[in-house]
Amino acid sequence: MSEKVVVTCALTGVLTNPAQHPVPVTPAEMAAEAKRAFDAGATVMHCHFRDQRPGMGYLPTWDPDVVADIVHAIREACPGVIINLSTGVVGDDISGPVACLDRVKPEMAALNAGSLNYLKLRSNGQWAWPPMLFDNPVKKIERFLAAMDRNRVVPECECFDTGIVRSVQMFHEKGLLGDTAHVSLVMGVASGMPAKASWLPLLLEELPRKAEWQAIVIGREEVWDVHRRTAELGGHMRTGVEDTFYLPDGSKTSGNGPLIEALVKIAREAGREPATPHEARALIGVLPELYA
Repeated sequence: MSEKVVVTCALTGVLTNPAQHPVPVTPAEMAAEAKRAFDAGATVMHCHFRDQRPGMGYLPTWDPDVVADIVHAIREACPGVIINLSTGVVGDDISGPVACLDRVKPEMAALNAGSLNYLKLRSNGQWAWPPMLFDNPVKKIERFLAAMDRNRVVPECECFDTGIVRSVQMFHEKGLLGDTAHVSLVMGVASGMPAKASWLPLLLEELPRKAEWQAIVIGREEVWDVHRRTAELGGHMRTGVEDTFYLPDGSKTSGNGPLIEALVKIAREAGREPATPHEARALIGVLPELYA
């Protein structure tokens, strides 16, 4: 187990309304939140991007100009930071995410490594949203990997259920992922793997032999037990307002900084120190600091 832990901040979500929750939208807001997280110990910023038109910040965008402005602002605010772009889209058209990869050339990008019926049921028995298939067939995954390879981007395999974790092992054996697989165990989505620390040792048995891994934990108070066990088992760590709005004491966070501070505290209690940008780049295997 590495004593160093790569800490990722998930800066903003996909559809969360900034009028209701503390999610950043504009380049200035994204850079300020990244700086707070960076100062607290995060060296990777996982980025979604929002529509910049007035009143439309609850909607996502794949406008390469918007993405470039936000990424530039984050890099300026956080020297040496590692940018991790979202690429998640429903359907076969991946032109938006690929255009963004080509434009900003992030060090990393999320690779949704399998399909999931994305569901949530309300207490009254009604669907929280119309049942949706988050479709990620192998051909779509291969197209994303080709775009990432062209831009020298490290893929981060996001796994929402156990079958997807086992599929990553097959992708690795087939040579699609290079020498080291980077795996995110996404826990807490209602129709995916639950946010239970007891699952982690079993999931780790299914990872490729050479793998760097982290837990992405979505929820409230239950997320912190999983983060603690992740630190103890040698995984890397991620949080941010994309994943939770709640601190370990149950209070609502004011933004990303307090969440990263809480995560780093847990890492240190497990005997781990946050990796510096230089150390994180070595652990992940990304390009040298071209933008420092």
